[in-house]
Amino acid sequence: MKVGTDSVLLGSWCAIDQFSDTILDIGTGTGVIALILAQRSDAMTIDAVEVDEQAFEQAVENFEKSIWKDRLYCYNATFQEFVKEIQEEEETYDLIVSNPPFYTDDFETLDLARNKARFTSSLSFEELVTGVSKILSKNGKFSVIIPCKEEAQFIAIAEENNLFVNRICRVQGNINSPVKRSLLTFSFRKTAIEEAQLIIETTRHNYTEDYTRLTKDFYLKM
Repeated sequence: MKVGTDSVLLGSWCAIDQFSDTILDIGTGTGVIALILAQRSDAMTIDAVEVDEQAFEQAVENFEKSIWKDRLYCYNATFQEFVKEIQEEEETYDLIVSNPPFYTDDFETLDLARNKARFTSSLSFEELVTGVSKILSKNGKFSVIIPCKEEAQFIAIAEENNLFVNRICRVQGNINSPVKRSLLTFSFRKTAIEEAQLIIETTRHNYTEDYTRLTKDFYLKM
């Protein structure tokens, strides 16, 4: 699967605190977000979990070819299985990120791998948030990117698990297009919500200053 804008946005936007020694990328796909976080941080442990075997193998290959390979590790498992293992080891993560499957429509394609990557039947928002609440450290942060239309529902699910939204950034493709994505950061602490808006392009393939400033370190040509 190609490198998606959503992954680059989340990897670039999520806040990495100085104390973030352990990071987890849920549904890493080919490893893009985990690699961005390795580039952005000094975290010694950057774990990734991916259920699809082909994507997992590609992520492992990408990790091994990177200069951060000693800090990156990928698990081929469902997130539910992974949570059980981490709980048994009594470990937690300081930063958890996810570009989760989000097409909640009733139809699916014939491509099983793409279905796993893009439909909530493989990992519901409830399963995602419940699992995160069990393995996020006391002062940890959880960041996701989801369709804007799912924002209120996702925030409500998070609050049911004692996770409260601290930051929101709503993303438009261009000035005339509707808001399509919401970047959200949660923690176990209630704070004033920091809200922002990001427009990606002025015209096709001509990027705004805000988008360029946010993502330029992760593209060869920007």
